[in-house]
Amino acid sequence: MPTTPGNNPYEKRQVAESFGSDAERYDRARPRYPEAMVERIATTGTGSGVLDVGTGTGIAARQFQAIGCTVLGVEPDARMADMARQLGVEVDVATFEDWDPAGRQFDAVVAAQAWHWIDPVAGAAKAARVLRPGGTLAAFWNVFQFPPEVVESFAEVFRREMPDSPFPPEAMLKQPLESYQELFDKAAQGIRDAGGFGGPEQWRYDWEWTYTRDAWLDQMPTLGNFTRLPSDVMDKLLDGIGAAVDAIGGSFTMGYATVVVAATRS
Repeated sequence: MPTTPGNNPYEKRQVAESFGSDAERYDRARPRYPEAMVERIATTGTGSGVLDVGTGTGIAARQFQAIGCTVLGVEPDARMADMARQLGVEVDVATFEDWDPAGRQFDAVVAAQAWHWIDPVAGAAKAARVLRPGGTLAAFWNVFQFPPEVVESFAEVFRREMPDSPFPPEAMLKQPLESYQELFDKAAQGIRDAGGFGGPEQWRYDWEWTYTRDAWLDQMPTLGNFTRLPSDVMDKLLDGIGAAVDAIGGSFTMGYATVVVAATRS
């Protein structure tokens, strides 16, 4: 559950910096990305050198490594970077805008669930500097859609346990792909404004994932709307959500769309 589309998340980086509070859980619970997408990005560029911006614990980085790419991560949170290193990813600790490439160049610059934390114009301009001609900039996001019966039962729990939340429960749960289009458009416009790229494209990959009760409760504290909740509120919320999942049979199937905003370095 990223921050509400329509604002500027990169101006509120304290939210991004909260994910490292439990880096091990984040790496274990967060969803991966479609293999077809990873393959397409890796083969669209001019070679196998990948820069992973906002690498976090290296979830996407390891998927690129698995198909033979050499990956360097850039990550502002030292806790997340430490976890990524433990899992085999080389990482520089810095914000992307302030990161020093030291003359290094890459065949692809990717950002998995992270580009909205970066100024879209400054980020694209930095990517253009470090990409070889013909290289690919690809920012991508997993957008999920709960089944209707889950929305209704979870919203009731949120209203009860988070009555002062600035986000209406239904807004946190009902996030159709169309509501994210402004975020994708900002990324594309940043690429155009920065220059140095051909016209941005948007790719989409649809898939599903079935969550057991325990698997969803493991992931939920890693989502942006919950990472800074007091522990007592989080415990009550998890108890309520766990009971709601039990009531619908102990599992549910989430619909995902992974959307990529991609452009080629001219």
